[in-house]
Amino acid sequence: MTGTADAVVVGAGIVGAACAEALSREGLRTTVVEAALVGGGATAAGMGHIVVMDDSEEEFALTRYSRDLWSELVPSLPREVEYETCGTLWVAADQEEMMAAHRKAAFYASRSVRAQVLDAAALAEAEPQLRPGLAGALLIPDDAVIYAPLAARWLIEQARSRGASLRLGSPVVELLQNGVRLGDGTQITAGLTICATGAWITTLVPNTGVRPRKGHLAITERYPGFVRHQLVELGYLKSAHGSADESLAFNVQPRTTGQVLIGSSRQFGVTDAGVDAEMLRRMLQRAIEYVPALARLSVIRAWTGFRAATKDKLPLIGPCPGRENVYLATGHEGLGITTSLGTARLLADRIAGRKPAIDPEPYIPSRLLEPAHA
Repeated sequence: MTGTADAVVVGAGIVGAACAEALSREGLRTTVVEAALVGGGATAAGMGHIVVMDDSEEEFALTRYSRDLWSELVPSLPREVEYETCGTLWVAADQEEMMAAHRKAAFYASRSVRAQVLDAAALAEAEPQLRPGLAGALLIPDDAVIYAPLAARWLIEQARSRGASLRLGSPVVELLQNGVRLGDGTQITAGLTICATGAWITTLVPNTGVRPRKGHLAITERYPGFVRHQLVELGYLKSAHGSADESLAFNVQPRTTGQVLIGSSRQFGVTDAGVDAEMLRRMLQRAIEYVPALARLSVIRAWTGFRAATKDKLPLIGPCPGRENVYLATGHEGLGITTSLGTARLLADRIAGRKPAIDPEPYIPSRLLEPAHA
């Protein structure tokens, strides 16, 4: 049994869904193949933070471009996607972190991204639940949160409205010269194959060097108005984006449901998807150190997911070395939801032969991959 398409997208998480939407908009007959559910995997496990980051110029360029694309899309998004421009508060625990807040503010201001430094009093007014004694914060007012699984589903439906097809419960087991082979033996012939399988890319392309990084999240009952912004400790920048095998950081998000989403943990070298009770306890305790009243809230669910991490902390977006007509869209680690639209647009521009809005070279897979012939 065979099928044909102009392009086959492997993976229907937020990145794959965005790629399918962008390719279908180019007029390509697109087939999306997903081993499980639309918006599952890391997409369902993430916090849904749409954020501009400044760890590097390359990260800033892609996150800023992508956040702008999300902002353009807002009028079209259904209410169920829960897009809310709540802003990010990068919380400074002491004067050293406050200096970092001022440096970040200067960085953003020089690049026309709105940012505001809050002193201790202004921070307490903005978020009364934070503990007393914090030095202040940096507010990025245009950052947002989103319910990513339904955003992925909406993107897939946009692609399907233009003729794209979707195959669920169909794992891809092999990349062919022109297409893919599924676990049931079915072949889909396609001129282009886009691999958007997150941390599991190495099952299809073993030489990517992508490593799975496990994370925990927890969510509470409904407490409307408990927090107003995405709250992140400035120490998160060191822990979440460092190379340590294990890290924790305070990261709390308000949901439109009134629930509070609590993170975050990161672990390399762990393959068990189960909730680690000790890691969860430490993560919640870290959050309570910043927001003491969290201790009185009822946590109703905790879960884990695996982020796709690369050696240089930038995603792999573009042609796969040694595999003609195969493109990669993976390695986004904790920024896949933010950068999904930018990733898709960069791929679509390359395939269409257009000049992209930002320089694509920092994300080209050949910077990290040696050619591996299929």
